[in-house]
Parts: sequence; structure tokens; C-alpha cells
Amino acid sequence: MQELLNHPAVQAGLVPFFAGLAVAAGLFFVRLSGFAAIAGFAAAVWLIGSFGLEPLTASRKIVVVGGVAAVAGFLADAAFKPTRATNPALGALFGAVALWVFWSVLAQKSLQQGLLYGAGTFVFVAWVVAFTVSLQGDAVRAGAAGLGLGLGAGIGAILAASALLGQYGLATGAASGGFLLAAMIFAGRVFAGAAFTLSAAVLGALVAAGSMFLAQLPWYALAVLALVPLAARLPLPRAAAWLQAVCASFYTLAVAGGACFLAWQASRS
Repeated sequence: MQELLNHPAVQAGLVPFFAGLAVAAGLFFVRLSGFAAIAGFAAAVWLIGSFGLEPLTASRKIVVVGGVAAVAGFLADAAFKPTRATNPALGALFGAVALWVFWSVLAQKSLQQGLLYGAGTFVFVAWVVAFTVSLQGDAVRAGAAGLGLGLGAGIGAILAASALLGQYGLATGAASGGFLLAAMIFAGRVFAGAAFTLSAAVLGALVAAGSMFLAQLPWYALAVLALVPLAARLPLPRAAAWLQAVCASFYTLAVAGGACFLAWQASRS
């Protein structure tokens, strides 16, 4: 049994998927299905053995910020009514947090490079968070966006030679897949909210940015991955929830696949 739990596919795929599905399906009646993304991610982190704060490396900061994002999303769902300013404000907040996550890497670059990479990271994370959180009222689109972001970031990280970040990204995507399956089964009754969209967006964006800073993921792969939440907004057929989920997933995974293709090309050279 322990040997099975140590397998990367189980740690980053099966367990996060079923954890996300269990939370989304088990808590939909109290509108807490949004914790599916962080539940699956936390399960993977626990199995991988990455819990801990010392030393506080960039990869461990990603774990911390992911948990903070889930709590912040829950508080936003519980205490605040979303406005037009909410999404860009959350995007800017976590864009700034991303600079703290990768500060140790940015500090080693020249002033010009540090400013360039810092500004680019801020814009990327802020964009992904703002446009993903805007999907919080549509569980199918939100789940598809989390699926595309997580799998795109995870596979891109593996191609960029970062196994740990790859597992983090795949776990986020798998947990989002579990949430999406629950949204298909309990059509119209699963609530994504900011708890899901914020945590999935922050984790996916930070894993992708981390793969650029700590591995060899090219910056232009991030630019393509940033289109995932826009792809989730493409028109869906007026059909059953399962068919809408399939179509939305096709859109987001197609874009994520483009980012992974660029990462693969870069890895070959």
C-alpha cells in the first residue's frame, strides 16, 4: 500500500482527483464545494512529503499562498458581494504576493532583468487570477479553467525539468477535474465561488511562474497559458451539464496543450 501511495501518478493524479470529487460532492449542499481544489492539492503535498516551512523556499511559499488563497476566497464568498472591482483587486493582490514568492530569485538578477521579470510575473498572475475568479458563478467554466491551468502548468513544469512543481500543477488540475465531475453530476447545484477559482488560479499561475524561474519553462509558454481562463468563456451548447463540461474542457485543454507544446519545443533545444 505504501509503495502504491509513493507512485507519482497516485500522488499527483488519483488521490487529488478523488479528494476534489469527495469535497465537491460531499459539501455542495452547504456551498463549500470550492474547497475541492485546495483539498486535492493539500492531499498531494502531504503524500509527497512537502509540508513544512523550514527552509521557506519558493516551492514551499507556493503551498502557503495556495492555502491563503482558499481561505481568502472563502471569506470573500461569505462576507462580500462581488463587484466589478473585486476580480482585478484580487488579481493585483496575488500578483504582488507572487513577487514575494519569487523574491529570492529576482534578487539575484540584474536590476533591469529583475524589473522585467518582476513586472511580467505580476501581470501574468494578476491576469490569470482576475479572469479565473470572474468565472466563480459558473461551476462548469470554473472547473474547466482550473483543469486547464493545472494540467498545463504541471505538464509544462515536467517538460521544463521540475518534477516537484509538475506534481503540484498536476494535482491542481486533477482536483479541478474532480470538482468538474461533481458539477456534471449535480448539475446546477455545485457552487465554485472565489474559494475554488482563487485557489485554482493562484496555484496554477504560481506553478507556471515557478517553472520559469526555477526550471526552464519559456516565458512565452506562460503567455499562452494565460489564455486558459479566456478559453473557458467561449460559447457552450445549450445542453446537459456533462456536454457543456466536455466542451469547456476541450477549449481550455487545447490552449494548455499549446503552452505544453512550446515547453516541449524549448526542452528539445
